Amino acid sequence: MTVGVLRERAAGERRVALTPDGVERLRKLGCGVLVESGAGTIAGFFDADYAASGAELVDADTVLTRSGVLVCVRAPGPAQRGRLTGGQALIGLLEPAADPELMNDLNAAGVTAISLDGLPRTLSSAQSMDALTSQANVAGYKAALVAANAYGGFFPMLMTAAGTVRPATVLVIGAGVAGLQAIGTARRLGAVVTGYDVRDAARSDIASTGAKFLELGRPVAAEHESASAAGGYARALTSREQADQQSAMVDALSRFDVVITTAQVPGRRPPVLVSTQAIAAMRPGSVVVDLAAGALGGNVEGSLPDQTVVSVNQVTIIGAGNLPSSVPTASSTAYSRNICALLGHLVEDGRLDLDLTDDITAGVLITRSEVAVHTGSPAPAENVSPPTSPAAPGELVTTGKGTPS
Repeated sequence: MTVGVLRERAAGERRVALTPDGVERLRKLGCGVLVESGAGTIAGFFDADYAASGAELVDADTVLTRSGVLVCVRAPGPAQRGRLTGGQALIGLLEPAADPELMNDLNAAGVTAISLDGLPRTLSSAQSMDALTSQANVAGYKAALVAANAYGGFFPMLMTAAGTVRPATVLVIGAGVAGLQAIGTARRLGAVVTGYDVRDAARSDIASTGAKFLELGRPVAAEHESASAAGGYARALTSREQADQQSAMVDALSRFDVVITTAQVPGRRPPVLVSTQAIAAMRPGSVVVDLAAGALGGNVEGSLPDQTVVSVNQVTIIGAGNLPSSVPTASSTAYSRNICALLGHLVEDGRLDLDLTDDITAGVLITRSEVAVHTGSPAPAENVSPPTSPAAPGELVTTGKGTPS
């Protein structure tokens, strides 16, 4: 089996799907590796490094035509994916729920689509493949640095000859992977950090970092005893609960210098956590970093993806939905290891061998072509609908649902 790596062509994307270290790992699996010349340069991985690891450096056309499996960070654009043919496989963060047109195109072409978005993240055996978690770690770390850079004061308390400067107060909303990493990084920078999450279980997670928990009280309109859902994730709040939460946030946010929001749901619109009223109540010079800002919206009203907006009361709102790309070496290294771990699970005797009775395979497989498939009666992974009988070549085999980060 030959694995191909193209240069990422999405606007602002600086990561690469496979590093030279990943090439060595795949060769040990019996795979050949084709890498487009210059694919990893922006991320700090040079052609000579790939060649030394055993990859063959070729042009993009050769990668597309000779690769049995193509690995990517983001899905290729229409021109490139239009050249994929039946029998090939595409592996990456494909966001199938957000891009059904892509899935239909791949399905019609008979291409096997494997998306890391659908990985059943509660399985311990899948942790090494969990690209959403690895990239969220990078995003949370970078979010604290972006906020510190944009804030007009110091994060730590400083005692100088000119007097004592109080530390910045930081609120991180969402205590998932990205949120906890943002909390930890902001604390290491010396800020006084508070965390908030609608899940009761998040209290102990936030406390474990040394941060305080923001007490908003349970929404008066709550229809459930807890906002926790299966697998440790947060359930969607009702419209009344969202309104109660936003109202309570208006007063709370006025006490903080920096706010970082991290609530994302792959393939769906992120929940609005910070309203325009809350922004208006914040002090001039405050900073808000929205990690969920993207084409489907964000956690902060008025945020725009990959843009910085200053409100009328001089609050800086940063739409930072693709922060992993701003740390391309670290994020590519982690992502490459996720890809290699997944291929290590899916490759048997140097070829892609998909077992539909396996929870990991059932979770990530979106469409399949003429590849070796074992069939049976699998126990469906959470949020995934695998088939109970063999799919015909090119048949759409899962719903593409993922789990929130």
